[in-house]
Amino acid sequence: MTKIAFLGLGVMGYPMAGHLKAAGHDVTVYNRTAAKAEKWVAEHGGAMAATPAEAAEEAEIVLACVGNDDDLRQVCTGMGGAFETMGEGKLFVDHTTVSAKVTRELYEAAAGKGVGFVDAPISGGQAGAENAQLSIMCGGDQDAYDRAEPVMQTYAKMCRRIGESGAGQMTKMCNQIAIAGLVQGLSEALHFAEQAGLDGRAVVEVISQGAAGSWQMSNRYETMLDDHFEHGFAVNWMRKDLGICLSTADETGATLPVTALVDQFYKDVQAMGGGRWDTSSLFKRLRALAGD
Repeated sequence: MTKIAFLGLGVMGYPMAGHLKAAGHDVTVYNRTAAKAEKWVAEHGGAMAATPAEAAEEAEIVLACVGNDDDLRQVCTGMGGAFETMGEGKLFVDHTTVSAKVTRELYEAAAGKGVGFVDAPISGGQAGAENAQLSIMCGGDQDAYDRAEPVMQTYAKMCRRIGESGAGQMTKMCNQIAIAGLVQGLSEALHFAEQAGLDGRAVVEVISQGAAGSWQMSNRYETMLDDHFEHGFAVNWMRKDLGICLSTADETGATLPVTALVDQFYKDVQAMGGGRWDTSSLFKRLRALAGD
């Protein structure tokens, strides 16, 4: 049993923290909205704390899954942040998708206190978190990763250290770049099938078994055709992530023309009122353009 603090009980963090408690760890949770933490404790047991610092005080490992760069800074180094009470030998694991810049900034701040820091963004969506089937891509010192991995395996399908601090976040950017292109391609294929008078389900049954097949196709085509976009990762968060990708590409010299275009398509979806729709709503945008 490990004494763990978990900061952030959103759609991903809530079930992840639950898996840790079910595995026998001593878990204290913190959430900005206290009612969510109260609900989690009522469901899973464990304890809740009023601040990240309080949650982290007795913890050996502190894990976070919050919203963005500013949220992560706040729970780490803001007033009442976890770093206030973390000392030599403790470990901080960040599951948030943030910039590599803030990751390296907090890695250095943690190192100054003798605290290990692992950037460990996740992929797999809400279903992956609920079913303990997440892909976790990590950056940081090898010894810190080795300490974190057994805990992360509680909710992971795949967990791997890619390199030094920031490498996990860079890998998550690759993940989001690939997803953006895949979802747009799938949306266009389904849109083309509809405009051509084809049965979209029959089309996918055939093409999913060949080179066109993908996780997105297998798991999202039916809900897309049914005009149901309340699954998975929200457009608002995808635009946040793609913004990080495009900004980092400017720094590294990478060229991302498709990513930049799909980001603008998601901007259109937001203008349609779909900021909280999931990323497969690119298809709804095409239907709207066709007047469907």
